[in-house]
Amino acid sequence: PDTKREDLGFVQPFTDSPLDDEPVGENVYLSLINKAERYVYITTPYLIIDSTMTAALCTAAKSGVDVRILTPHIPDKKMIFEVTRAHYPLLLEAGVRIFEYTPGFVHGKTFAVDDEYGVVGSINMDYRSLFLHFECGVWMYRCPCIADIRDDFLKTLEVSQEVGLDK
Repeated sequence: PDTKREDLGFVQPFTDSPLDDEPVGENVYLSLINKAERYVYITTPYLIIDSTMTAALCTAAKSGVDVRILTPHIPDKKMIFEVTRAHYPLLLEAGVRIFEYTPGFVHGKTFAVDDEYGVVGSINMDYRSLFLHFECGVWMYRCPCIADIRDDFLKTLEVSQEVGLDK
């Protein structure tokens, strides 16, 4: 079937399996970060990333890309929350902006990049999700809903607190 219409862009569902040697979820996320020229907005409940993902995010921010990450302020798992926060300083020092959603737990997994690319799926930014779980997502290119993902992210920042290096 034809998956392209000029007015709707491209939509590509994908899956990731721990049973092969192809880290599809990580590759999709790294590709989006590396493609970013203006902004990359990420929502994730867990931010437990390896050196490759950390380097990509830091490099993007140092290159002038507006990198923002939204995580929960109210944890569902205290230990995971503390490990997530342990990744903040290096990212903040590189210019990544991190926000914590204050009204409750945020469980979304979304990317919006330059009004061109987007992903919505089940893939957290943590080792288990990226390498050990069966996951799925939808990669989008030039779809009108990417603006909705971006706008929802920005609206959610209004009820979130920005994290500083002093935290």
